[in-house]
Amino acid sequence: MKKGFAFAAFFFAAAALAPALFAQEEDIDALRRDIIRFGTETEIAALMNELRADGTDAFDDDIIALVGGTRNHRILSVAFNFFGERERRGLEVRAIHAVEERFDEHAETVHAAINYLGRIGEREAIFVLRDVVNGEERRFLHDAIRAMGRIGGALGGEDADDMAEYLIEFHEARDLEQGTRREIVLALGANGSSAAVDFLADVAGYGGMGQFLRIDALASLAQIGDPRGLDAILDGVSSGEPLVRAAAVEALGPFSGPEVDAAILDAFRDSFERTRIAAAQASRTRELVAAVPYLRFRATRDESVAVREHSIRALGAIGTPEAMGILEELFLERRNSVRVRVAAADALMQNDPNRHLESFVEEKDEARRRNMTAMYNSFLGILGRTTADNMEPISRRLLAERGVIERSYGLEIAANNNLVGLADEIRTIAEDSNQGLARRARRALETMGLL
Repeated sequence: MKKGFAFAAFFFAAAALAPALFAQEEDIDALRRDIIRFGTETEIAALMNELRADGTDAFDDDIIALVGGTRNHRILSVAFNFFGERERRGLEVRAIHAVEERFDEHAETVHAAINYLGRIGEREAIFVLRDVVNGEERRFLHDAIRAMGRIGGALGGEDADDMAEYLIEFHEARDLEQGTRREIVLALGANGSSAAVDFLADVAGYGGMGQFLRIDALASLAQIGDPRGLDAILDGVSSGEPLVRAAAVEALGPFSGPEVDAAILDAFRDSFERTRIAAAQASRTRELVAAVPYLRFRATRDESVAVREHSIRALGAIGTPEAMGILEELFLERRNSVRVRVAAADALMQNDPNRHLESFVEEKDEARRRNMTAMYNSFLGILGRTTADNMEPISRRLLAERGVIERSYGLEIAANNNLVGLADEIRTIAEDSNQGLARRARRALETMGLL
């Protein structure tokens, strides 16, 4: 009887609170729609920042209608950026029009429109972007080249091949400044067509191009991942220029074979810090088990904290019992730096959170007792991303704290682990005077299907 009474009490309390939450949510939605319809450019920009933080697309149709009926360059720019970040369609017609009428539009609007068209991979924008590239107006040239690379990458196949050939022909036919050459090389990587491999290999191997153009070419060869580009990358590994050498090692990640493995392992001996970081990154990308002894040495003894961090992340990606044992030692050794311990903890919790949860919570609490704020907050952040068994007591404890940070992570844990048993506590926070915290609580309820 007691259990039945308790459930009934919970049900009626939740039912009584729900209308207030819905009313509050409806008031906020109505206000947001009014801002979109009647607000100033400053108010609309602030609202889009708020929507970005909330991760909602509930007002996209309202924004599409707004963009179709305004020439305010600030509103257009923030809308193109907001939609572009999420690769959300709906503004492509207005964006193409802005590029076509670029001499009559505000420059900020045109820049934002071109970037938006690239991010959504809009096929219909290809011809107007070619007009921009071929024209005499240089203000939008780099934006257009970048957008063409992204569009080719999104479309793939013959479209990507055609885009690569066009960009290479433009590069060969013009006397271009170095900045424009770099944009073309990077766009060819984003485009992803193997038709660019020979061109990029020539750029990567020719010292007269300058080291930064060679570095970009190596990165683009790695993006494309065609084995025909491997020789140029291996040549770069032995370059006398440290930055080129580091870029070449990093570019080895997508490739395989004994020659590639040997080059990565040898790079751990390089005295240039960025080359050792690149070796760790390539080991991580390829989950190179043979690198574990090298990574152990670098994770525990390297003079550079950055090298140690990247080595730790690589060990986590490889994930063998030996690698996990190294990470556990690094995490539990309290004399290690905050960055090293946090990186090791993150890798452990990503690989096997159920096994390491108890010791992790103990170390989090110890960091708090010792007033190690940076470590404590970082450990909370890891907990917020963790899905594991027995997370409800941890979340409940954080929700009961007075601090905003603790309660925020408690909400994140509850949402990520679908802890519906904490509905009462979360609904209470949804009424909190701190509006940011209240919004997070409502989002958690929505994620769990309780709102």
